[in-house]
Amino acid sequence: MAKVTELVAALAAPIAEQNGCTLWDVEYVREAGQWFLRVYIDKPEGISINDCEAVSRPLSDALDEADPIEGSYVLEVSSAGADRPLKKPAHFQQFLGAEVDVRLYRPLDGRKEYTGVLKGYDGGDVTIETAGEARTFVKKDVAQVRLTVHF
Repeated sequence: MAKVTELVAALAAPIAEQNGCTLWDVEYVREAGQWFLRVYIDKPEGISINDCEAVSRPLSDALDEADPIEGSYVLEVSSAGADRPLKKPAHFQQFLGAEVDVRLYRPLDGRKEYTGVLKGYDGGDVTIETAGEARTFVKKDVAQVRLTVHF
């Protein structure tokens, strides 16, 4: 049986596209005793509250009809965000050359966080360039990769 996130993604992707957006990611998580179904959307010029509403209403109807989730949950549709996590190979491909923050599970050379320009992604291994030097982190060590945001 497919995972909840895969079933929801199959429902959400065409709805997002019909509204000029792309589906970035789907999360189904339990927080503070309640289940949350989070659908993240994106488009080149950015996501507005109107985009979220335009996707949320028909998606809610589609979820009610398909009923892929037992029990109650809160549906949230939002932007992937400026500091979006990169999870899928397509995400990494799209942002090659962008500055990213790499967070590791365990310290490497005394650090758990590295920032640099994304130079490569190969089967989960992430290569960044920092201070003119390329550094590759193996998949098992990488907890998260996010776009860097400068304020």
